[in-house]
Amino acid sequence: MLFRRKYAAVISGPRPWQLLLVILMAFGLSGCGINNIPTYDESVKANWAQVQSQYQRRADLIPNLVKTVKAYAAHERETLEAVTEARAKVNSMQVNSDIINDPAKLQQFEAAQSQLSSALSRLMVVVERYPDLKANQNFLALQSQLEGTENRISVARRDYIAAVERYNREIRTFPGRIWHAVLYSDMPLRDTFEATSEGAEKAPEVDFQ
Repeated sequence: MLFRRKYAAVISGPRPWQLLLVILMAFGLSGCGINNIPTYDESVKANWAQVQSQYQRRADLIPNLVKTVKAYAAHERETLEAVTEARAKVNSMQVNSDIINDPAKLQQFEAAQSQLSSALSRLMVVVERYPDLKANQNFLALQSQLEGTENRISVARRDYIAAVERYNREIRTFPGRIWHAVLYSDMPLRDTFEATSEGAEKAPEVDFQ
């Protein structure tokens, strides 16, 4: 009989004060920033997705841009080929969310995008020599889209850099440093964008007004 009472007490489940203690501990840990690192990590990934999206948007505009310029300036073959080749190099790269955990691949990706930015800048200089091209309605539409995309790329890069800095700072400082050591040691510090060539941090000038 005594055994049955003890057994019943064991299987009856946690008491109210035990549940309250668990809830208080959960709130306490949350207040100490235990979830900050994975939360900031998700922010980094989300912002990286935006960077990829805007770069892809730019790449998608280039074939029509090159085709339109070629119709008016076919003999500018070297410049047009440079843009086409730079775009092909960017599109040939296998890029996914894992790239942000690989500094070498991230640097290669940024170098390829910088090369494409430089090629576009040279193309824009060439366009200045052709007033009829600058007045072409199709070109003006592409110009507007490219200008807007370059602005969105700048914003996406800025937001990604800010997200990485916040994530890295959390890992390096107290109490995030403790949570990282105890729970999130498999989540590394991340590199961010760096200018890989002169002027790489500046978007191509596409204003023909």
